[in-house]
This record gives sequence, structure tokens and C-alpha cells, in this order.
Amino acid sequence: MTMDRDSAMRLINQHVSNDNLKKHMVAVGAIMRGLASRLGEDQNLWGTVGLVHDIDFEETSMKEHGNKSSQLLGGVLPKEATDAIAAHNFENTGVKPDSKMAKALIASDAVSGLIVAAALVMPSKSLSQVTADTLSKKLKDKDFARGADRGKIRYCEQLGISTTDFLSISLESLHTVSRDIGLGDSMA
Repeated sequence: MTMDRDSAMRLINQHVSNDNLKKHMVAVGAIMRGLASRLGEDQNLWGTVGLVHDIDFEETSMKEHGNKSSQLLGGVLPKEATDAIAAHNFENTGVKPDSKMAKALIASDAVSGLIVAAALVMPSKSLSQVTADTLSKKLKDKDFARGADRGKIRYCEQLGISTTDFLSISLESLHTVSRDIGLGDSMA
């Protein structure tokens, strides 16, 4: 019971109008897919969870964000997936991030902002100039991308993945969707 990427994108287009939010969701989906590959998990399921995790963001308050997505996706995704989606906003939903998938989603959601911000400050505004070393430095700079919660990024450690490795996995994963998220090299 996993929807395919085309079905997920159709559902996103029904519920999300903000292009930057859609790009964020695509980015998180790619990172989740990369983590699933590393951890030996279902890449399609994890990628889909990342892709649809913010499907309710424009339609609900932060207090309900994640719960509404979980309800909307119940019957379309397995319970472990909808629980992970609700848990990515655990501070408001009260759903504890007890699974690998939930912890991965929390870390992926947070790191996507750091990587996108790092790309946007590059002269080319593309991922091609961002390195894992650059990301490590940006992670330590608390004034850079303040919205990227460093504590949530470090949830990767609860999955047995060092922060350094997580940054590399995430960056590599985003390269697979760089054009979809507007961070690919422009064609000359």
C-alpha cells in the first residue's frame, strides 16, 4: 500500500499551491529515499513519505500540521508512514517519533533547509558548488539558515548515521532532484 510518485504529485498539486513548499517536499522526498537506501529500507515508501509530509501545511494550523496529513493519507499509506508524518511535528501533534522512519523524516525535513540555503548563497545558486565540507561549516554557523534546526538534523545520529555522513547522503540525494527544486546548473 504505497502510492507511486505520480499519484503523490497529483495529490500535492491538489493541496499545495506554493511552489517553494512543493520544492521543499520534493527535496525531503529525495533525502528520505537516500536514507532508505543507506538503511536498507523501502526507498519508494520512504521517498513518498518525504514527498507528502507537508501536504496539509497550507490548510491547517501548526498545531494540527501533520495530524491532518496523517488523516488525509490514511488508507493510502501504511500506518507507520502516517505516524511518521504526524511525528515530524511532534512538538504540536504529541505523536512521538519512535520509529526509524519518523526520526529520518525529522532529520531530512530540517537538513533540506540548510542545504538549499547553502546552494542559494553560491554564485551559481546551484548544488554543484556545495560540498559536504561546506555543509559541515554551515551547520556549525548558528547564524546561517537559522530556521534549519540543528538539533533535528542530529536525529540522524539516532539512526546510527553520523552528522557528517548524513550531510553527504542528503547532498548526494538532492543532486538527483536539483533541477526539480530549481538548484541545478542552468543550461548555457
